[in-house]
Amino acid sequence: MSNAPNCILAQHCSLADGPKCTRLCGSYIAMHGFNGAGGRVGAANLPDEYRMVTIANSPARASQAAVYAKLDPYVATFARQFEEGPTERIKSLYLVSASPGTGKTTTAAAVTNEYITRHFIGSIQRNRQALDRPAYFLDVNAWQTLYNEFNRARVPDDVAEPAARQFYAQMQAAKTAPFVVLDDIGVREVTEGFRGDLHAIINHRATNGLITVYTSNVAIDELPQVFKEIEPRLVDRIRDMCIVLPFVGESKRGLRRSA
Repeated sequence: MSNAPNCILAQHCSLADGPKCTRLCGSYIAMHGFNGAGGRVGAANLPDEYRMVTIANSPARASQAAVYAKLDPYVATFARQFEEGPTERIKSLYLVSASPGTGKTTTAAAVTNEYITRHFIGSIQRNRQALDRPAYFLDVNAWQTLYNEFNRARVPDDVAEPAARQFYAQMQAAKTAPFVVLDDIGVREVTEGFRGDLHAIINHRATNGLITVYTSNVAIDELPQVFKEIEPRLVDRIRDMCIVLPFVGESKRGLRRSA
């Protein structure tokens, strides 16, 4: 039986659906691991439900046609990561809607998978070693939960210490990966310490020109209301680096998972 339905590379692979399309394929293992939950897709920290989502099959594509019309040519710019010398940089994205459940997270995950795929294929074509973690997905709400686990009063050490290690490991990955999703940066009810750590990630990535996909229910111009530490010039830099893609409509969560 073909392994193509389980492989993010299938749409680009000439061997897909053939006799060599099995779980023993080296490229499949590189992308998904021996157990299907590892590899570069697993290292990206994508939620399980989004690990096979692409721009082509995204459930948000139909309801957000205007957004996807811009994403089709956008993902083609990922080839620039291999260009040497001065080149036009790959833009970041700011996916925004006031309503939840309109497809922002689904779309961010789809773009992440496209970047991982193109990084892997492009590296192989150029006889390069692909990065183990070319992309990383940070669920800001889940990350805040980790923060709370080791910052509450009277938290036992055996709970606080693992949570703190995981928190700072995710922070480092979100700072340094070439491509990162910061999912739901519009969180408001947070402590100054957590807000400062999130601001540190945003500042580091913007300052270093790293590709970042933000999903938010807050417009770029309203970021200073969420991050009191953020300077107007940093907002200007984010705005300059980003293609802003507004999502329309009401929540689809009652009908289909498209956060």
